[in-house]
Amino acid sequence: MAKDFKTRVREQFSRTADGYIHDKGFAGGADLEEALNLLQPGSDDTLLDVACGGGHTAMFFAPHVRSVVASDLTMQMLKKAQEFLSEEGRVDNVTFREADAEDLPFPAGSFTALTCRIAPHHFADVPRALNEFHRVLRRHVGRMVIIDTLLPDDPEIAEFYQTMEQMRDPTHVRAYTEPEWVRMVSGALFDVKHTAIFPKTHDFPEWSRRSGLDAAGVKRLNQFFIDAPDKIHDYFQIETFAGEVEAYTDRKLLIYATRIDKK
Repeated sequence: MAKDFKTRVREQFSRTADGYIHDKGFAGGADLEEALNLLQPGSDDTLLDVACGGGHTAMFFAPHVRSVVASDLTMQMLKKAQEFLSEEGRVDNVTFREADAEDLPFPAGSFTALTCRIAPHHFADVPRALNEFHRVLRRHVGRMVIIDTLLPDDPEIAEFYQTMEQMRDPTHVRAYTEPEWVRMVSGALFDVKHTAIFPKTHDFPEWSRRSGLDAAGVKRLNQFFIDAPDKIHDYFQIETFAGEVEAYTDRKLLIYATRIDKK
């Protein structure tokens, strides 16, 4: 995708960095606990957290590994994440690096483990990023966990999801179904060992404002939810009161995979 798109991504997340840093929804959850259980990190592991955002995943894994590199396309986000971890004062083995997920600036085999959480829907070329993940993971021991929003199988519900995400944040490219993810990960020479789905409930006013929407944009998005067919209300468990959306629930897909060594 055009270089201009990644410029827009940097601009978008530079403006909204604070909202991601302080959003408690990123700080923990059953998905992170499952990722920890699957990766089984140890004191010899070096972990790369791709598209680290506010640094929550890096901070979560840091006590369990030798070192973490938290990378992100947006320098302002990295600065805010570094400040956040410094203020928390709980870890001292995380370093930060500006990096494009589709062109990682690390030598082959630099890491034994990799995480990428709630970010690939912003990637212009997910298969290219997955090839980079394979390259920077070490032979024989490399493994990764990817967590991202799951695209519904139903075409009508999927179209609603894609539209509302792009209304909220124009840097949203697309989400993927579980079969699409498995095909892409397998195609990048990973062995998919486990998948899991986790529901996540979003406070609608907080979620919509975090992306930098103005009041008119929030109003349009609210009405888009209100006007959705019943099956979409049911799927996303949309909660409303007096014509205002209060919350909705989507699903996050976790994929655990190990690196297949090229012959």
